[in-house]
Amino acid sequence: MASFRKIPTGWRVEIYVKGVRDSGSFATKAEATAWAAKREDQIRSIAGGAGSKTHTVGDVLREYRDKVSPTKKGEKWEKLRLDLIGTKKLDGVEFSKIRLAELQSNHIAAWRDARLREVAGSSVSREMSLLSAALDVARKEWRWLVADPMKDVRRPPDGPPRDRLISKDEIAALMLAHGFQEGSPVVGPMQRVAVAFLFAIETAMRSGEILGLTSHTVDLVKQVAHLPDTKNGAARDVPLSTRAVELLRMLPKVAPGEPLFNLSDKSRDTLFRKARDRSGALEVTFHDTRHEAITRLAKKLQVLDLARMTGHKNLNELMTYYNETAADIAARLG
Repeated sequence: MASFRKIPTGWRVEIYVKGVRDSGSFATKAEATAWAAKREDQIRSIAGGAGSKTHTVGDVLREYRDKVSPTKKGEKWEKLRLDLIGTKKLDGVEFSKIRLAELQSNHIAAWRDARLREVAGSSVSREMSLLSAALDVARKEWRWLVADPMKDVRRPPDGPPRDRLISKDEIAALMLAHGFQEGSPVVGPMQRVAVAFLFAIETAMRSGEILGLTSHTVDLVKQVAHLPDTKNGAARDVPLSTRAVELLRMLPKVAPGEPLFNLSDKSRDTLFRKARDRSGALEVTFHDTRHEAITRLAKKLQVLDLARMTGHKNLNELMTYYNETAADIAARLG
């Protein structure tokens, strides 16, 4: 039974169905009435079952994408993944089309196994965490689910961490493919990507951090780059080597406050992949620069200084990026 009350901004409606209370405010009584009827049907469909008979997995993914993801730093990644998750077909039925009342752990397991045939276990695990978060909100806040369908689903083990370093020959081939030549003017976007790549090797900064640098966040005299917004949510200052400053000075001039590299992360990714494919260094990723940089910097800095520079609060995570070979370490032992 719904009760309606006039308020200064419109109408407030309250419902109580099978022990569940809910309420909302609307501009008109017609909108309040329509919402009440729909919400009462939803609650009745959930009562006595595993979940809503009127909502699907796709409804959960879309609602989470539109209302929850925009509040997070990883909004872009989440939206892309949420759209992708629902498209997987299980026995000819699209995952997004499964009604919540019928959703079981075996559906999640089948989705997991299908996804494992396409990407690594670590990627599937991250997507499962996102799916779990969306279903959890649907259960706790929206009351579309009674039980957690992911509770008994096994997560795939993470594969071994990537330990790829970049050889001098690969760097030379990549620079040639980008049209970058030491001492020549840096003009086009492809050459700016080359400078970003070399700068990443000098600083261990992530692509997004590099592309966000401006004249306001970089002090070339003190040789420090200030990163106000990083992946772990904390600002940090990155010391710049003489070579790193030299690379920044190669870039074309931009207006004060504008990004120094004048590139979006999407265009940087596209241009780098094109040049890499031309170069023949097909196994190199831009993120490999972080492995290469940390391995190099570990020879120059104490571990706490290195962690402060890279933004790692957990030294175990820092070790993931230190990929020096046993042979190279032995050579230094003498």
